Amino acid sequence: MLGFVTIQDHAPGAGDRLLTATAERLAAAGLRLAGAVQINTEVSPGCECDMDLRILGDDGPLVRITQSLGTGSRACRLDTGALAQAVARTETALERGAELLIVNKFGKQECFGRGFRDTIARALAAGIPVLVHVPDEQLPGFRDFAGDLAEHVAPERIEDWCRTQLARPAA
Repeated sequence: MLGFVTIQDHAPGAGDRLLTATAERLAAAGLRLAGAVQINTEVSPGCECDMDLRILGDDGPLVRITQSLGTGSRACRLDTGALAQAVARTETALERGAELLIVNKFGKQECFGRGFRDTIARALAAGIPVLVHVPDEQLPGFRDFAGDLAEHVAPERIEDWCRTQLARPAA
């Protein structure tokens, strides 16, 4: 019940756009979702984008997970405090009774045991299907976490996978 998608075209934000569109269609069909999808906003050409998370199943504001470090900075722009806030809001939405958890990315934070990692594990333990985007560079860490539980989902089959998981009786 852990589906993951990888995007091979490497277009910046392709995985984010795929999961956002999928979440929008599933929510419009009446499914109760929890999780986070990422919205990237280009500040100016050639610059790093701002990244916001929209928390599914939560009517609150977007969570900006990037921070401005100034020109010339090479440090990580991820605001881990904001990410923790997004995780907490996702946990609350999940506890209210979601049918599916969608997580924008199993990234470096999740590989290090932080971010949405525990949320994913809790959802799986509760029998709630999880869909996540995994960038190529994070696949080894994701496989260490997921083991045989993970199922690769082709991007064009993502909604079919979700609906199939939701149609299965709870274990």
